[in-house]
Amino acid sequence: MRHGRGLSSSAAAGAGMKLGDILLAASISKTLSERGTLTADLESIPLSEALVVQILGRNSLDVSRKVVFFRWCSLRNNYKHSVSAYSHIFRTVCRAGAEFLDQVPVLLSSMKDDGVVVGPETFKLLLDSIIRAGKYGSAIEILDHMEELGTGLNSFVYDSVLVALIRKDQLGLALSLFFRLLDGDEGQGGIPVPASNACNQLFVALRKADMKVEFRNVFEKLREKKDFELDTQGYNICIHAFGCWGDLGTAMELFKEMKDKSLNSSSFGPDLYTYNSLIRVLCLVGKVKDALTVWEELKGSGHEPDAFTYRILIQGCSKSYGMDDAMRVFNEMQYNGFRPDTIVYNTLLDGLFKARKVMEACQLFEKMVMDGVRASCWTHNIAISGLFRNGRAIAGYTLFCDLKKKGQFVDGITYSIVVLQLCREGQLEEALRLVEEMEARGFVVDLVTITSLLIGFHKQGRWDWTERLMRHIRDGNLVPNVLNWKANMEASLKAPQSRKKDYTSMFPSEGNLREIMDLIRSADMGMDGSPGSEEEVAQPEDHWSSSPYMDQLASQMKSCDISSPPLSLNRGQRVQAKGIDSFDIDMVNTYLSIFLAKGKLSLACKLFEIFSNMGVDPVTYTYNSMMTAFVKKGRFNKAWGVFHEMGEKICLPDIATYNVIIQGLGKMGRADLASAVLDTLMKQGGYLDIVMYNTLINALGKAGRIDEATKLFEQMKSSGINPDVVTFNTLIEIHAKAGQLKAAYKFLKTMLDAGCSPDHVTDTTLDLLGKEIEKLRYKKASMVRTRKDDSS
Repeated sequence: MRHGRGLSSSAAAGAGMKLGDILLAASISKTLSERGTLTADLESIPLSEALVVQILGRNSLDVSRKVVFFRWCSLRNNYKHSVSAYSHIFRTVCRAGAEFLDQVPVLLSSMKDDGVVVGPETFKLLLDSIIRAGKYGSAIEILDHMEELGTGLNSFVYDSVLVALIRKDQLGLALSLFFRLLDGDEGQGGIPVPASNACNQLFVALRKADMKVEFRNVFEKLREKKDFELDTQGYNICIHAFGCWGDLGTAMELFKEMKDKSLNSSSFGPDLYTYNSLIRVLCLVGKVKDALTVWEELKGSGHEPDAFTYRILIQGCSKSYGMDDAMRVFNEMQYNGFRPDTIVYNTLLDGLFKARKVMEACQLFEKMVMDGVRASCWTHNIAISGLFRNGRAIAGYTLFCDLKKKGQFVDGITYSIVVLQLCREGQLEEALRLVEEMEARGFVVDLVTITSLLIGFHKQGRWDWTERLMRHIRDGNLVPNVLNWKANMEASLKAPQSRKKDYTSMFPSEGNLREIMDLIRSADMGMDGSPGSEEEVAQPEDHWSSSPYMDQLASQMKSCDISSPPLSLNRGQRVQAKGIDSFDIDMVNTYLSIFLAKGKLSLACKLFEIFSNMGVDPVTYTYNSMMTAFVKKGRFNKAWGVFHEMGEKICLPDIATYNVIIQGLGKMGRADLASAVLDTLMKQGGYLDIVMYNTLINALGKAGRIDEATKLFEQMKSSGINPDVVTFNTLIEIHAKAGQLKAAYKFLKTMLDAGCSPDHVTDTTLDLLGKEIEKLRYKKASMVRTRKDDSS
């Protein structure tokens, strides 16, 4: 006898049916596992949604059998799968791994024939699985299916797909999806506009990939959408990106837009990251003085500078030779409790060595060690290179040998620096021995090292030594590639049909100084003194603004001003070191240096033309080399023609470009234009390095403008750059030739007191000074005799 209440008749019937379905599902599953669908036993079984879903959910059944069973059910007459069944099979396929994802298109087509549509969650699962498996094309096809089926997706699904494509470095597909989203009719329930987070990630990816055109297209498309607004992070990303690409006008316009919007929202407005981006942008385009002013303004705006603010300013000041300002920022950084890291110390060391402040650099290195900041290989590389550049070759080589004994403080770049110095001194055997040692210690012999050796071989007339590289450098394919390139280049240069042609005519001969005059006039018309409309000039000042100077800068910048900055803070390099992408131009620059050093100007121009016709784009170093050669030959019109082509190719000039311009103007006797170019450069945010100062002092002195040359010397010292032996030799020479012997002797004494070692040019200059002194004594003696004769 059973105790308790018995089951009702309906409950008993339900339990029986459920038990029957379970037993039937188990039987079908067993049949599928053993014989598949090719059996007559399955044909007589009536299908239902509950039965199909139950079979698909059985863990004991293999995934491939489930897919076969699902497709077999689709072929049965008078049966269509339900939404639940499709959701189940899609989840099963996605969880099974990448090998079963090929079934998704077939299942989607079957779903379309059945006239059912799964929910957005299932589609999102499909998209995530397919993107994770790297089947990006299939992901786009699924989106197409979704649109055809009329599935109303929320923005979250599209944003997740967009972000996934970006993180998988599929920027092409991400852009395609993004523009399709923006072109959709979101106002009528169609495709939504991506959210700010997805757009910001797309901006960051395009910025890192240096895709300027695509970045601007995305930016402009989003600006056209009335229901989309950049958030603070989006503004900061765009300000940074446009500024790094030289579009200072748009960066300032966005800052001004942020300030205007902040008036209506207390939670929105420029933050510390905005100011850091703007300071970085100003430093990148050479406006370091403006960056320092913004920094001072930042401290009173409610935002406190952080370690990145100080690092950005120190880097900007050091690159523009403003070492006094760099040290002032450095000292304040320490005073405010920030501990400078290795990067900050490296930046200051590099700047001090370039400014010829060797003692200060050595003292800073000692302070770095005392403060417990670990010196990296890069630190030692800066010290060795700086000692070499400042005429302390023995000290630099001694430091290299000491570090080498310790084992862990040198790298391939260290060896490359020393090899370059040995090649300059003509010690080729020692350089080759060092390359062998470099390779033996496991360091890669890069293109910089190999091309330095090539230049050294040709400089010493050792043309046959090129093949020795194969014996000394045995690792990798770089040397064979260099030798093959050299052989092909020489074959091209020996083309019989053009052997006697003068290739210097390939550059336009302007016949005047139009390019230089246009440069000066453009500076007078733009930037600080740009003659805007009266409304622009007379804009009222906001006395309550937390950043009045930034507001003023933003007002001066026009939205259409997207011109590149006049000067790049990064000096052009002979070797770009970008692998195969820059191999041709790296080799062209190397052989241009070789040919031009030998005075083979026409041959260098032929090399330039051959590779230009092959589609190899010249870089700043290439143009500077050609301009320097023409100026040395006195062919100034050709030099201005190179400068003209440089502007047409939108190749940004660097400080070396302006050095060549001033040198050429000085040789032409146009010191007035040289001074005007200098003023232009300074107005547009440029800076002067020691070579520029020496060049201009020489030009002014030869033009008889001695007082201006002396004032420039004082400006050089006050700017934080120590004069070198070239500076003193130039000043002694121009004062001696002008008859100002006391001043010349004063500069000689200053040179010795400063610890600046004389060179062979100093000896020649002192001989000139001695002759001038003898002439003066002879002249005075003659005047005394004349007076005695007159009195007698």
